[in-house]
Amino acid sequence: MDMHTVVVGTSGTTAEDVIAVARGNARVELSGEALDALARARGIVDALAAKPEPVYGVSTGFGALASRHISPELRAQLQRNIVRSHAAGMGPRVEREVVRALMFLRLKTVASGHTGVRPSVAQTMADVLNAGITPVVHEYGSLGCSGDLAPLSHCALALMGEGDAEGPDGVVR
Repeated sequence: MDMHTVVVGTSGTTAEDVIAVARGNARVELSGEALDALARARGIVDALAAKPEPVYGVSTGFGALASRHISPELRAQLQRNIVRSHAAGMGPRVEREVVRALMFLRLKTVASGHTGVRPSVAQTMADVLNAGITPVVHEYGSLGCSGDLAPLSHCALALMGEGDAEGPDGVVR
């Protein structure tokens, strides 16, 4: 497959784009429209976080701890800890192309501008794909009905500089 660039916008993608990134190592680029949408949505999250009213998962804990207020100075730690706690996979590694497809599709979702993710997070996801870095994701152990919490948490660990990842040279670090 020829190396080309897949531009990620706020909507739509094709199976060909997924395959180009997952198998063909196509370069990923965020459109200006996507970056603007990400910034707008993040602005909403930041405004909600600044309000005195509790916002689930932003200024409160999760699940049974939803009624617990989290002080502003502990919120970043809360977000890191939720990723760490969900990175609970085990067993054989998921194939590289499957992990790359998973990351690309999550980037596509994030780029919609409806998630509140910082633009820098989306750019880091694109940069990791472009660098040929593939987080180690294990086959078993996902949580929840969606089945993607553990795999996505392992990907997020790599974005945070934690967890194992395979470099473009095939060596896991």
